[in-house]
Amino acid sequence: MSHVDRRYPVALTALAVVTAAVVLAQAEALAAVLTGGPPWWLAAAAVGRALVVWAGRVFAQRAATAVKAGLRKRVLRGACGTGEPAGSVVTLVVRGLDAVEPYFAGYLPQLAVAAVVPVAVVARLSFADLSSALVVLATLPLVPVFAALVGLHTRDRTREQWAGLAVVGGHFLDVVRGLGTLRLFGRAAAQARTVREMAGAHASATLRALRVAFLSALVLELVATLSVALVAVPVGLRLLHGGVTLHVALLVLLLAPEAYLPLRAAGAQFHASAEGLAVLAAAHRPVVSVGGTRAPDLRTAEVVVDRVVVRHPGRDPLPEVSLRIAPGERVALVGPSGAGKSTLLRVLLGFVVPASGRVLVGGVDLRGVDRESWLAQVAWVPQRPTPFPGTVADTIALGGPGDVLGAARAVGLGHLVGASHALSSGERQRVALARALVRVDARMLLLDEPTSRLDGGTEEAVLRAVARLSAGRTALVVAHRPALLGGVDRVVALP
Repeated sequence: MSHVDRRYPVALTALAVVTAAVVLAQAEALAAVLTGGPPWWLAAAAVGRALVVWAGRVFAQRAATAVKAGLRKRVLRGACGTGEPAGSVVTLVVRGLDAVEPYFAGYLPQLAVAAVVPVAVVARLSFADLSSALVVLATLPLVPVFAALVGLHTRDRTREQWAGLAVVGGHFLDVVRGLGTLRLFGRAAAQARTVREMAGAHASATLRALRVAFLSALVLELVATLSVALVAVPVGLRLLHGGVTLHVALLVLLLAPEAYLPLRAAGAQFHASAEGLAVLAAAHRPVVSVGGTRAPDLRTAEVVVDRVVVRHPGRDPLPEVSLRIAPGERVALVGPSGAGKSTLLRVLLGFVVPASGRVLVGGVDLRGVDRESWLAQVAWVPQRPTPFPGTVADTIALGGPGDVLGAARAVGLGHLVGASHALSSGERQRVALARALVRVDARMLLLDEPTSRLDGGTEEAVLRAVARLSAGRTALVVAHRPALLGGVDRVVALP
């Protein structure tokens, strides 16, 4: 937790205690004024309560802003180089984390008030009118019980709605980035229909979440109103028959709604912040720790994928995978689209944490391995490489201090070494492979369909480069084309 996070619960508790004090003081002052007391008491109590509310909101707003900034840094830092879809990251950072503000600035402060003020009200009423205090004490649990029953349903609906928004945002950004290619192949209209369908599904999920939120507001208001009536009616009858004094009756009537008000407000804030909870879950996805055990030497360490299952939001879990890769062994992964081949590579990189199962490197769980020392031994060629600014030579040199010109020539890009213009998808793929070629210290290769966007002539040159790159190293290759299978020791089919 950050320094602000550690102070926040303590400050909220202190504000809740002060709020309880000014609530009691205002009720006492108003009851006194209505029974002939000096009016300045009420003015002082009202001003004090307004100042406490203002100070609490300012503090909560600043704390929420600090938390959002910290989460944005964490998400961006964790997403760098992970291969996570840029659209999902952008949606989370730009649109998603704004939804965290109602949780930190609204729900948490109100939750603290709801935990303190009702207790203070019941304690004060027990001295003023014990029977009214007992009624309030008996009916108070009804509000959180009904709020929890509806809240569980709201949580599920909101998670569904956020997952839909993340998918829509991510897909839309990917479509915009590839619009030129889509128009070239006449697929722009089809993708436009897909985006409209996804947006319609998200709108439907949003309306379902709103219906549940409106239902919960009705339930909470009804329960709180009936509970106040159970207190007010007997007190009014007893006042008519002389059972209580006017001051006590007024105090009970003023304090009883104050006991239920924080619980009702907390319930309302929960529904307003439910999307923030879903976003927090996405922002705090576990990642491999930067610290930990130094990665075993992959020249001698066996890699074991032990019953790994990966789940993506809004989709069925991928089939369980178990696999052993001996040091220096070259393994090809084959299977239909969506079987989890690329996902398995990201699991091995440490970018995706499996829902169950584990990856062992030399008998050590990958989640406990130092990330920097692990990635220093791994060369990865993604299916859709990210373009970088600068020349082709600059991009290749990012891989390491090896022979940049020789690597470029090995993949047929010798004539483009000094180029800085936009590259085709096939050229970007060859640049990524050249970047892996200069990684002379890499001991394991993860190649995700390295020839999928190449023509026949270029594919032969790339296959020779892949054979050169994988010689004497552990390699895991995702293959759709049969040509890649000739240079591997074993083929593993995923269902």
